[in-house]
Amino acid sequence: SEEQSKLTVGVGIAIVSSFVNGSTFVLQKKGILRARGSGRTYLADCVWWCGTLAMIVGQIGNFLAYNAAPAVLVTPLGALGVLFGAVLASWLLQEHLNILGKLGCVLCCCGSVVLIIHSPKSESVASRVELEERLLDPVFLSYITLVVLLLVALIGWLSPAYGKSNIMVYVGICSLLGSFTVPSCKGLGLAAKDAFSGDFTTDNRAMYLFLCLLAVLIVCILIQFTFINKALENFSSNMFEAVYYVVFTSSVILASAILFKEWETLGLLDCLGILCGFTTVSVGVTLLRISQEAVITWTPAKTKEE
Repeated sequence: SEEQSKLTVGVGIAIVSSFVNGSTFVLQKKGILRARGSGRTYLADCVWWCGTLAMIVGQIGNFLAYNAAPAVLVTPLGALGVLFGAVLASWLLQEHLNILGKLGCVLCCCGSVVLIIHSPKSESVASRVELEERLLDPVFLSYITLVVLLLVALIGWLSPAYGKSNIMVYVGICSLLGSFTVPSCKGLGLAAKDAFSGDFTTDNRAMYLFLCLLAVLIVCILIQFTFINKALENFSSNMFEAVYYVVFTSSVILASAILFKEWETLGLLDCLGILCGFTTVSVGVTLLRISQEAVITWTPAKTKEE
């Protein structure tokens, strides 16, 4: 069917985008290290710009994927980017991938497959008018207000004081912005259908909505871009990407559940499947994170005589 074909295309784009996004942090980190070693700014490094270009391509891919498949499916597939990023970092940055990291990679792949199997097979919001109603829902407005207050506290107070010593500050900023970027990506597709077809003079609401969502998306991406590079200057790329994935995905799924209510189309079995899949992926990402600092030693079991 047409809906199934659209879902398949969305999943395919999401997988490709995940691999592209997975290379972003590693290339930018490599560029930062190269610039630091030569005493230049990373803005003059070609590898850093390759990572930035990869980020742009990945964001375009995400936009297409979010408009072809449910967000609750597309976002967790970012685990494949964490997997690819870990392998690439071990090659370009010599960030060693030990047995824990390899097990984490396997869990990421398995969890992603489970998520694909149990994800919603149809969109819950199919028109611009319905999207406007959802955006004005009191529950969603309350959630967005809370997110804005948290961002103000993180950017204005915690970032200058604790950003360089606590990775969760930068991770929190970039992840909470996902509550705006992902709904904006999905909303732009719906608004564009009405904004660029028909008579503009009879209905300007679609164009206003399109421009507002576009402005929100651009501002949020620029802020994310700024704090991602600050994080990469102070922390391991694998560490940041792994922790960022879990917090970002949780934030996006929560925002999408409140706004799009994609969970309403799922049965109990599929809900449990998605939770188990996401938990599996999160454990895999955590193992990837731990593997960067863990030292594994094998000791023989003690005998009874001892």
